[in-house]
Amino acid sequence: MLSDLQIAQKAEIKDIREIASSAGIDEEYLELYGRYKAKIDLAIMEKIQNNPMGKYIDVTAITPTPLGEGKTVTTIGLSQSINKLGKKVFTCIRQPSLGPVFGIKGGAAGGGYSQVIPMEDFNLHLTGDVHAVGLAHNLLAAFIDNSLLKGNPFNIDPLSITWPRVVDVSDRALRNIIIGLGGKENGIPRETGFDITVASEVMAILALASDLFDLRKRLQNIIIGTSKNGKPVSASDLRAAGAMTVLLKDAIKPTLIQTLEHTPVLVHAGPFANIAHGNSSIIADKIAIRLADYVVTESGFGADCGFEKFANIKCRYSGLKPDCVVIVCSIRALKMHSGQFKVLPGKPLDKRLLEENLPAIRKGAENLRKHIENVGYFGIPAVVAINKFHTDTEKEIEIVKEIALEAGAEAAEATDVWAKGGNGGLRLAEAVLNVCEKEHNFRFLYPLEKQIKEKIEIIATKIYGAERVSYSTSAEEKIKLFTKWGFDKLPICMAKTHLSLTHDPSLKGASKGFTLPVEDVRLSAGAGFIYPLCGKMRTMPGLPTDPAGAHIDIDEKGRVIGLF
Repeated sequence: MLSDLQIAQKAEIKDIREIASSAGIDEEYLELYGRYKAKIDLAIMEKIQNNPMGKYIDVTAITPTPLGEGKTVTTIGLSQSINKLGKKVFTCIRQPSLGPVFGIKGGAAGGGYSQVIPMEDFNLHLTGDVHAVGLAHNLLAAFIDNSLLKGNPFNIDPLSITWPRVVDVSDRALRNIIIGLGGKENGIPRETGFDITVASEVMAILALASDLFDLRKRLQNIIIGTSKNGKPVSASDLRAAGAMTVLLKDAIKPTLIQTLEHTPVLVHAGPFANIAHGNSSIIADKIAIRLADYVVTESGFGADCGFEKFANIKCRYSGLKPDCVVIVCSIRALKMHSGQFKVLPGKPLDKRLLEENLPAIRKGAENLRKHIENVGYFGIPAVVAINKFHTDTEKEIEIVKEIALEAGAEAAEATDVWAKGGNGGLRLAEAVLNVCEKEHNFRFLYPLEKQIKEKIEIIATKIYGAERVSYSTSAEEKIKLFTKWGFDKLPICMAKTHLSLTHDPSLKGASKGFTLPVEDVRLSAGAGFIYPLCGKMRTMPGLPTDPAGAHIDIDEKGRVIGLF
């Protein structure tokens, strides 16, 4: 059996100008990065603004195992399948972080015969957007410490600074550090740390900005801490926003690549819907929806994480309304949610997970039911996609279909796009196209006028199933402060584990009656949301005992090997 990388390297790849032409993008809007990828000049948005809008499809999932359940595989495969049905389609996805690429989870190019190519480029830098985000973020960090050293004109309280540094590698040793050691010429000593780059507010701003000037406005609104008399200090105060914008002037342009079946893909912004909002950019979606009959995009992790933020944050700022949501599940994940099995990263699967077990599926399907319910809160029809593995039995697949339909899904279909590409998802594509034609009434989960706590509690009780929310003393103080500053009308971007509907990754299925702890509340004034941390959240992952990067190398011909 060929690896994902071997499949990608053996595939025919077309000149990106040919892909652009077939997608309706004139060559004058292409900024080529070699033969197989190109940036799209945002001037195209003016040209296509009066084109009819295509249908808008978001792909989410149930609560995944640490191995992932094939959401990206399904996103890409569904696009290929829609293309085979004779429809013009665009895929909009996020650029992977190098942390998971060299860590546990691996890349985000899909897999098997449902991939984007060039796969190595996609997983390793692509056109450098993540690095541009990191540099812009760290430039602001340098401005902060320079201001402290040069007389501290804004009277910044060093203990209030919330702007760390970032690097796009999983490096737990950098979570908490002391800087400014070695004498006065090296800065003012203080405690700080590193986040992974894709968790940066700058990445969220890139994803939510509507154009270069909106990007500039959002960057200047970043709040890095307070003065000693309690007033907010911004990137505008530090005069950093202009230079940050210049560093991001190319990163704001989405990158065009292709699937294995040569359908167009726009890649823009970063991942991590547990600690960030975890969706690709508004700009990419707005370009795609004016060029295609159907746009398939993807939200990070489950409908409690990336999809909730897609609807409540991304759709608020974009003005776009989804026509259908696809919920990806796998038989093994449903069995895990029964509570009878554990799936651990880096460990072999429990062999019992590969055996037919209908009772375990019935019990674990509580999780699927809850995610279908979550999508329903937004008034959008849901289709369940069962990502098929070779060990799944027909009885198991049929019972999942039955449960999904009983729970309110409009349709449920097994897919085999990993093995068969677009041909493996035709039934799913037909179901999705049918659902897109149905009447629906998209709505937000909460009005922005509600107070911060009210919005948090609506998400906690409706989406997670909590009975109540508790707040630490620090969280209470931050909520009062942000309300005083006038930021209480922003949407909420919850940060919690992606491995459970709750804050506790060990709780599987669909727990009820629990208390959701809010340990801290942060403000992303530039991105435009409030950021509560539920439980203990890591914004800098660590590497496993056997990192994926230990298996990546080049062969005697200079080709990449070991990349999944």
